[in-house]
Amino acid sequence: MFTGVNSPPVTRNGVTYLATASLPTPRGTFQIAVARVDASGEQVLLLSLGDLSETEPPLIRLHSECLTGEVLGSLRCDCGDQLASALTAIAEAGRGVLIYLYQEGRGIGLVNKIRAYALQDDGMDTVDANLALGLPVDSRTYGAAAAVLRSLGVERVRLLTNNPAKCEGLACYDIEIIERVPLKVAGTPFNLAYLRTKAERMGHLLDLDVPASQRLGRNRRGKPQAK
Repeated sequence: MFTGVNSPPVTRNGVTYLATASLPTPRGTFQIAVARVDASGEQVLLLSLGDLSETEPPLIRLHSECLTGEVLGSLRCDCGDQLASALTAIAEAGRGVLIYLYQEGRGIGLVNKIRAYALQDDGMDTVDANLALGLPVDSRTYGAAAAVLRSLGVERVRLLTNNPAKCEGLACYDIEIIERVPLKVAGTPFNLAYLRTKAERMGHLLDLDVPASQRLGRNRRGKPQAK
């Protein structure tokens, strides 16, 4: 399907596959590829598993970059856990694609994301912090993901997400969402306020239960501490 190291890039339906290899992970061996959407020049990373040409719609995850959560282990968000859970779900399904989009901070970029963090340190939530910076709450688009899916021959999907807006955003590009599959990630004392903001102000469908063993108590100075 994709190009190898000694082969020229392969273009399908306006998407050029620049490089590919196998990627063994704790969840299974995926095929990793870097693709370029030729109309926009946008590059995306994708991890695929199984035969996507089968009639049954595959499990698809559109995952936006989060360096702080995925690489540095930040406890402010659930992005690292979402990435791991999505790959696990695709591996268990036996076929599917994770499309990794370079849309850090819901599209505002790393510098602005850290600036928003500083405002959150002073008490704002993630929505108000973006607005205070004069930035949109969520500026992500899914045209590149839709183009990649069509290049793979996939136009009907089971979308792995808790965000109905992501379903709507992908459907705008004529990808049919057969099913929204919840992405279950446990909350922690450190990201519970963030998750509540996503649920209450951004429409994400979340179960916000935190295990009793992880709930925050108060230390002698009144600061939160994990139990």
